[in-house]
Amino acid sequence: MNIESPKVTADKSQQEMFNFLTKVENYEQLMPESKEVFEVRDEKTFVFGLKGMPVIKLEIQETVEPELVVLGSTSDKFDFKLKAHIAALNENKSEVQMEFEGEFNAMMAMMVKKPLTKFINTLAENIGKL
Repeated sequence: MNIESPKVTADKSQQEMFNFLTKVENYEQLMPESKEVFEVRDEKTFVFGLKGMPVIKLEIQETVEPELVVLGSTSDKFDFKLKAHIAALNENKSEVQMEFEGEFNAMMAMMVKKPLTKFINTLAENIGKL
């Protein structure tokens, strides 16, 4: 299953946005209002929980400076990647698109598609507000 957010413009350069997204503590600022849990575990890992959803542990698995940050779930039951694609617009602005990539059976995909789409879009919207 693939879900892409709309592209958002941020008032940060491509490098500044990359630096922001490679610091796990910054993801708390991007979380939806329904966030109930957010905890940094180490410099590459954090856990978060949204109301009515299980707590999820994410870690930075890959970076391509300054254009890509890949977060991955550490759970075998809910295996997915969350990618932030960062493009330079000019020296002070960048364009960011969040992409969700996961392997789910058809039943699970039907259940999670709508809340995941909302979550990915909220992350992107909050990046645009930085």
